[in-house]
Amino acid sequence: MAELHVLRVFCDAAWSHGNPLGVFLDGDEVPEERRQEVAAELGFSETVFVDDATEGRMRIFTPGLELGFAGHPSVGTAWLLAKEREVVPVLRPPAGEVEVRTEGGLTFVAARPEWGPDWKFFQLEDALAVEEAPDLPGGADVGCIWAWIDEGEGTVRSRCFSHDDGVGEDEATGSAAICLAVEVGRDIEIRQGRGSRLDARFLGEGRAEVGGRVVLDEVREFSL
Repeated sequence: MAELHVLRVFCDAAWSHGNPLGVFLDGDEVPEERRQEVAAELGFSETVFVDDATEGRMRIFTPGLELGFAGHPSVGTAWLLAKEREVVPVLRPPAGEVEVRTEGGLTFVAARPEWGPDWKFFQLEDALAVEEAPDLPGGADVGCIWAWIDEGEGTVRSRCFSHDDGVGEDEATGSAAICLAVEVGRDIEIRQGRGSRLDARFLGEGRAEVGGRVVLDEVREFSL
């Protein structure tokens, strides 16, 4: 048996919505050769295995593959470590050192766009077009459609799809938010999925951070 924390990351101001995430804080309870199978069985868009809580060392699996970096798992894991273990200033997934900070009840992580999946962005004419789109244009496997809600205010409506790893449409995608903030070169507030909220801030020099609210939904024993 292994202890599993189930979170929702990038909740709205009422602590609703958000993207579900599974985290094993004691990742060594799950053998490495079983991790991909466990992630597929759980079915979350990502599952995290923390190999060293003090050092922030972690690995991230979708149902179909391992990622070097992903946004909502990093935000969720940083928040959970602060709640259950100790605050970590840096997370260490395979892609590199991810800086962590908090501000106004939000947990932020900073990274480079190239650390995550290769998101392709398709800007549509307005938020309604994003809402009504059946999928990504041109049969793309991994990408994000987006439009300004209010360009002056920096608010964005987006939807992200990842068809190559069994996720499909993602409820809230932190790595894509980092990429988009770098692409537009400014701070943005993203409304994604059914009601999730992501706060992405452009840091310059090809970097950005993404932050949001996190809720712990349950802690349960997972049978290996």
